Amino acid sequence: QVQLVESGGGLVQAGGSLRLSCAPSRSIFSIKTMGWYRQAPGKQRELVAQSDSGGSTTYADSVKGRFTISRDNAQNTVYLQMNSLEPEDTAVYYCTAFFNMWTYWGQGTQVTVSS
Repeated sequence: QVQLVESGGGLVQAGGSLRLSCAPSRSIFSIKTMGWYRQAPGKQRELVAQSDSGGSTTYADSVKGRFTISRDNAQNTVYLQMNSLEPEDTAVYYCTAFFNMWTYWGQGTQVTVSS
């Protein structure tokens, strides 16, 4: 099993930045893929970004050029740096870890972008 602890959400004005953090309960080296999803009110949950153990990253078209996912092996933490935030980025953001053929989810952290 993998427990995920997220932090870093909050309220920010449009154009601002936030950094989300996700710390897994086991070594990040053992987790094939880590990512971030989000769910806005009344909308389906969607993939925002993901990073695999080989260094490849994937981004939703809506966040390309604004968001960056990264792994800090020394801190055993995955980050989502979010720049140029827009009101449309308002959502609950969930950290995920794909380990041992199962996807684990964090509890979610709220990001609210005001216009």
